[in-house]
Amino acid sequence: MIRLENLTKHYGPAHDPLIAVDNVSLDLPTGEICVLLGPSGRRAVGPSGCGKTTTMKMINRLIQPTGGKVFINGKDTSTVDPIELRRSIGYVIQQIGLFPNKTIEENICVVPDLLGWDRRKSRDRAKELLELVGLQPDLFLKRYPKELSGGQQQRVGVLRALAADPPVMLMDEPFGAIDPINREVIQEEFLKMQREIRKTIIFVSHDLDEAVKMADKIAIFRSGKLEQYAAPDDLLARPANSFIEDFLGSDRALKRLRLVSVGDAMETDFITVLETDSVEHARARIRSSRSAAAFVLDAEGAPRSVLSEQVAEACSGTVGDHAEPVKSTVPLTGDLRQAVSVMFAHDMPLLPCIDEAGRLAGVMSYRSIVHHLGHGGKA
Repeated sequence: MIRLENLTKHYGPAHDPLIAVDNVSLDLPTGEICVLLGPSGRRAVGPSGCGKTTTMKMINRLIQPTGGKVFINGKDTSTVDPIELRRSIGYVIQQIGLFPNKTIEENICVVPDLLGWDRRKSRDRAKELLELVGLQPDLFLKRYPKELSGGQQQRVGVLRALAADPPVMLMDEPFGAIDPINREVIQEEFLKMQREIRKTIIFVSHDLDEAVKMADKIAIFRSGKLEQYAAPDDLLARPANSFIEDFLGSDRALKRLRLVSVGDAMETDFITVLETDSVEHARARIRSSRSAAAFVLDAEGAPRSVLSEQVAEACSGTVGDHAEPVKSTVPLTGDLRQAVSVMFAHDMPLLPCIDEAGRLAGVMSYRSIVHHLGHGGKA
C-alpha cells in the first residue's frame, strides 16, 4: 500500500547540504501499522535529528522530497495535487488541533464537508465513529472541545482523521500528550478499532514500548538513515547492529514478553488427577511425564487445586489432603508479560492457562517462557 523508494530530503546549499533523510526505502502492506522510531531532541544524533518526522511529512507532501518517490496503492504521489493528496490521507497530531468554535460533530465532519459529502451521510458517519470509540453520540455530538477531557479530545482528533474513510493515516506522536493511564486505554481502543477498519498507518513515536505494542513493523532511524525495518519480535530478537542493540536497551528480552500470547508459549502436556486419588498414584504420573505438578479440575474442567512434584514426593494419603488451591490463572489471550506478572505476584512457578470457558488448556512455567523466547518467539 505504501512504498518509499530512495526517499531523500536535503536542506541548505547543494555543495554542503544538511541531510535530513538519506535514501530511505521501505514497503508497508495494506492494513498494517508502521511505527517510525529514532533518537530525537536531546538524544538526536546530528543537527537534523533522526529523520522520522520528516519522512512521515514527505508522504503527504507537507515537506517536499529532494529525491526519491512515495507510492500509495501503486500511484506516484508526486503526480497528485498536494491538496487533493492531503484530503485523501488522515492526519493526526499530538496537539490534536480541534477547532474550538466548532462542535464535535462539525470537527469530525471537516474533511467530508470539504469533499462535498451529503450532509446526512457525513453526520451519520460522525455518529458511527463516536460509537466506535465508546463516546455516546447523543452526549458528545453537540459539545465543544473545551467540554471534553484531553483523552476524549484525542479520540475525536483520531476520528476526524478517519471521517472521510481514508485508506492511509499518518499519526505524529498522537498519544504523547496523554497521561500514562489514559494513554494505555486509548492505545487499546485504537488497536481494537484498527482490527475492524484495517487502515494502513505510518505512526511516529518516541516511545519504544508504544511501538512494540502498536506496530506490525518498526522502522528505526539514525541521522536520516533507516537502520532497521522489521516486525517488533524480529527487531527485539535480532537487532541489526550495535546502535539498534543500544537503542532497544538491555531489557529487550522483557519487551518481547508483550508480543507472545499465552496460548503460543504454554505447555499442553499437563496431567490431571482426582481429589480422591492417592498421592502415590499422582506421584507416579508426575514422574512419568514432563510435568512438575498435577491439577485437580472441577466438574466444568476449571483448575481447582494443584499438587506439586515436591509435595507429592514428600507426602502420602490422598491428593485432596495435600493439593493447594490455585491462586490465579491467565487467559489464553493474555501475553507473557501478564503471565510473568501473575507468576511473580503469587509466587507461582506453574500458572494454569484457561480458555474462554475457564477450562484448563495449558500450563505456563518459567521453563516454557525461556524456551519460547530462546527460539525466536513466533516462528
